[in-house]
Parts: sequence; C-alpha cells; structure tokens
Amino acid sequence: MSAAAFDEIIHPYNRLQICAMLSPVDSLAFSTVRDAVGLSDSALSKQVKALQEAGYVTLRKEPLNSRVRAWIALTPKGRKALAGHLAQLRLIADAAQTPE
Repeated sequence: MSAAAFDEIIHPYNRLQICAMLSPVDSLAFSTVRDAVGLSDSALSKQVKALQEAGYVTLRKEPLNSRVRAWIALTPKGRKALAGHLAQLRLIADAAQTPE
C-alpha cells in the first residue's frame, strides 16, 4: 500500500473520478469516461492533460474505420499517487469520525 499523501493533482473532483474509474481496468475509451463523468470532450481533455503532465495517465489514439478512438490508462505512477491520496482521505475521514 502506498504511503498516505494528499495529491493536489488528483484531488479536484473530476480528476479523482477519472482516476477512480481507471483504477480497476487497463484502460477505458475516452467516450466512456466522458459519459460517466458527465463532461464535454474539451473539459475532459483539459482534465486528462493535467493528469498526463503529472505522468498519471496516458492517452492512446487508435484508428477505427474513418474515426479515431482514444483510450485513457492510469500509469503505475498514477496508481501509486491515487492509492496514497485515497489513504490520506481515509485518514481524514477516520479522524472526523473519532469522538474526542
């Protein structure tokens, strides 16, 4: 398990949703993530770019008939960062539930 560490890159709600969706799978289609998170193509692209710049996700494009299909995948670095961030959030939640 990764050490608990708050991650400001992952923390924004949409990025946290994206990383959580990618966590249990090898990759997901851009359109699948877009529809599940409820963002426009451009808004999702912006969030994915921030995660890419941090080295947390990769974006792979493949031709499909006359179109291009994009796939998003969480990198090992991204998986580690997500695990640490979730561990930190659990610590915060546990502390909030502990009576003084």
